Amino acid sequence: MDRSAVDAGTTGYSPPSRTTIPPFEALRAFDAMARLGGIRNAARNLGRDHAVISRHLKTLEQWTGAKLIERTPTGVVLTEDGLRYHKQIATAMDAIAASTVDLMRSGLHNHLYVSCSPGFALHWMSRRIGIFEKLNPDVEIELRPSDHGQDTRFFEADVEIRFIPCYRPQAPSAVGVRWQEIITVPIVAVASPEYLDDKPPIVCPSDLIGHRLLHEHDFNGWAQWLVAHGVYDDFDLTGTRLWQGHLTLDAALCGRGIALMNYLVADNFIKSGQLVEIGKGCPQFQTPTEGKYFIFTRSDRWDQPLIRRYRRWLVDNLNSQFSRPKLPIYATQPS
Repeated sequence: MDRSAVDAGTTGYSPPSRTTIPPFEALRAFDAMARLGGIRNAARNLGRDHAVISRHLKTLEQWTGAKLIERTPTGVVLTEDGLRYHKQIATAMDAIAASTVDLMRSGLHNHLYVSCSPGFALHWMSRRIGIFEKLNPDVEIELRPSDHGQDTRFFEADVEIRFIPCYRPQAPSAVGVRWQEIITVPIVAVASPEYLDDKPPIVCPSDLIGHRLLHEHDFNGWAQWLVAHGVYDDFDLTGTRLWQGHLTLDAALCGRGIALMNYLVADNFIKSGQLVEIGKGCPQFQTPTEGKYFIFTRSDRWDQPLIRRYRRWLVDNLNSQFSRPKLPIYATQPS
């Protein structure tokens, strides 16, 4: 018996016919265009020619009988009908993607996909992940450096590790995600001995303003760090922008200036003498400037055996290195 007929007889509701659903390629093209803000961006995302995307959009408009996009001198934009339609179908598209990945990953019990920042991956994780592999020889690890947070809800990663400076507050939680603060580490200014050799002594944080400061994607990191150290002068920061922390680290190692690094990444370089911690032992530099490492997973996978093993291994290794206490665990947003 037709299931829809049964539902209609018991609930009084008859769902729309599946024949009203447009071709899925047209829906994918429309969703990508709406999310990414243009036909060419959608084409790159889906690996299609932009003319193909345009044809799919035309097909969808013919199917629905509604004008969904308008072409303007600056590109295509959604009409009111287009905005409303995309808002309604986006949740369904996400659900289809998540369910499909769930199905694809259902057999990958011995595969762990870990996402973290490039600096942490290169200077800490890659040097120690072999220890975890020896303890778990049946596990296949995929370690992917990324500057952009991965969405664990949709299996962009099984585990994400993220560092957030305390002077740059961000809400680390999201619905459906469980997280834990792993460790708190200092954020310090570092430079090579060669860079400092011919420079005047740095005795207080304000002395840094006259130096060559190395920046990531903007000047905010240094500005916020200086303010946290009591430097409120009207300063206009300039200097090299390198976009990634491991590139500012490399520039500091090459004597190109002073970089901000979290101590977890800089530790080995400071101990080896390749870098000098600016202001170490100086009272003016003792204002706490720290950051926290967080680990994220989907809430429903937090206690999956492989993720639980990895999480405990990571927390134990980090805290044994820095002798910090373990911190509380939260499910989604903390109260």
